[in-house]
Order: sequence, then C-alpha cells, then structure tokens
Amino acid sequence: MAHDDPLKPRTGRTVLIVVAIVLAACCLCGGGIGLWAYNGYRDSAGPAREATTAFVDDVIAGRYDSAYGRMCEKTRNSVTQQEFTRIQSAQLKVTDYEISGVVISNFNGRASATVTAQLTQETGAAFTQTFPLVKEDGEWRVCQ
Repeated sequence: MAHDDPLKPRTGRTVLIVVAIVLAACCLCGGGIGLWAYNGYRDSAGPAREATTAFVDDVIAGRYDSAYGRMCEKTRNSVTQQEFTRIQSAQLKVTDYEISGVVISNFNGRASATVTAQLTQETGAAFTQTFPLVKEDGEWRVCQ
C-alpha cells in the first residue's frame, strides 16, 4: 500500500501560493500608484476648473472688472480693463456653460492648463471655447 509521505515537499502547491501572493502585491501596488496619480491630477485640475468657472461666471454676470482681474499678467498688459469691458459688453451674452475638459501640463516647471467649455448664447447658439490658463503666484489665471 502506498502512503503519501507527510514530509514530502509539495512544490506545485507552494509555487501557486507564492505566485498568488506576488500577483496580489502587484495589484495593490498598481492600485496605490493609480490612486496617487489620480489624486495628483484631481488636485491640479480642480483649481484650474474653478478659476475658469469664476472667470466665466464674472463675464456672464457683467462683472468685467472682476473677470479682468482673473486674467494673467501678459493679457492684462496687452489689453486695458476699459478695452476688455468694451469688448465683452459688445458681444452676445452667454447665458449658460458647461466645462467639458481640463488638461494640465507642466513643462520645465511651468504649469499651464487648457479648459474647454461648451457655452450657450442668449440666442440659443452653442459653441465651444478653449481657455488657456497659466499658474502665476500659485493661482490659475486665464491667459487668452
């Protein structure tokens, strides 16, 4: 009669257990890295989205001085507040919008973003507008 030797090594079972442990560790590490990357993106995209929302809200409400203050220095140096107000006042009014995308870039330590929005005018016409943003003194600013 043949009996299994309790001291005989079970290499096949041991290999399967080791492979399962390694796979579980890889999944946990991959999930952790993915969550870290997502949180980093969300932390950057959220403020850029909020800056664009505040800018568009100001324009819709006719608060052109406040919208002008949300623009980057380069744009403020090329257009006076009075010119900006005149241009915005002459355009068809935007009544509604929805942010449809945010892309964050960091090139040589310079952070920038592109926010895309679907805007609707008082006539009902809808169009897509892209808002370029730069980070100045830790704040996102629209830089058209």
